[in-house]
Amino acid sequence: MERVLVTGAGGFIGHHLVTYLKAKGYWVRGVDLKYPEFSEVDADEFEILDLRRWDNCLQATRDIDHVYALAADMGGMGFISAHHAEILRNNALINIHTMEAARINGVKRYLYTSSACIYPEYLQEEADVTPLKEEDAYPAAPQDAYGWEKLVTEILARYYTSDYGLETRVVRFHNIYGPYGTYDGGREKAPAALCRKVVNTEDGGVIEVWGDGEQTRSFCYIDDCVEGIYLLMQSDHADPLNLGRDRMVTINELANMIIKISGKEDITIKHVDGPQGVRGRNSDNSKLREVLEWEPKTPLEDGLVPTYRWIEKMVKG
Repeated sequence: MERVLVTGAGGFIGHHLVTYLKAKGYWVRGVDLKYPEFSEVDADEFEILDLRRWDNCLQATRDIDHVYALAADMGGMGFISAHHAEILRNNALINIHTMEAARINGVKRYLYTSSACIYPEYLQEEADVTPLKEEDAYPAAPQDAYGWEKLVTEILARYYTSDYGLETRVVRFHNIYGPYGTYDGGREKAPAALCRKVVNTEDGGVIEVWGDGEQTRSFCYIDDCVEGIYLLMQSDHADPLNLGRDRMVTINELANMIIKISGKEDITIKHVDGPQGVRGRNSDNSKLREVLEWEPKTPLEDGLVPTYRWIEKMVKG
């Protein structure tokens, strides 16, 4: 039985991935600063460790065959646009220490979770954006420190393969959403934030959306995300790979989908000043389909239903 480590196992994607890998029959160690907030611990072992510390990374990666490196200091647009130094410092420490500890401890394969935030801002200035291909990452010009630190670690993974023989995989997430994730406090992503706002608003009320709401994104459901992570880890593809849906919607459209799911008939969207990120972003899945012979399948309207119902349950108690 292969022994795998999931870092960031107390977070949204991490705890879903632990559950998925356990169902596949793997022995799983989870590591994070916290236990999963909204679900039980499914890992065979779960250790509370701060992976900014070198000694903790050595402890986390001991006796492990494969590492799924999800640990990161991150959040929604409001958070990553206001904590540049903190994000860059914390994530650089986590990534450099964990990858080196994995090498020293003889890990065979290492999957690093990157982000669509690595793509250049100059390619995302229009709402009707051309879908982003993996090779569009260069010439590099990410918008925020979060994107820069992700890109640097992608390069680090490439050199750990060429210099040390550590097999690395790199996945670039495009807006993952679903139940059992952060929905308030400032670190939540747009789908969860909008679900919470609609839950908290009575029929006839108003919800706020940052900007004019015409900024565009694509959104990938969590079940598709963890399946894609696993398939990439099992593949022989060593270069970065997009993981997301390739259907682009405006934030206004996303909000209206959620309002419809709620069953409330008269909620108004009010546009206010706030961080919006890039104007448009969408995933080109050509290489994903070619490499994995697979792509995410869950329609946005379908994935938003369990997401909204779970947040509704949490908010209302």
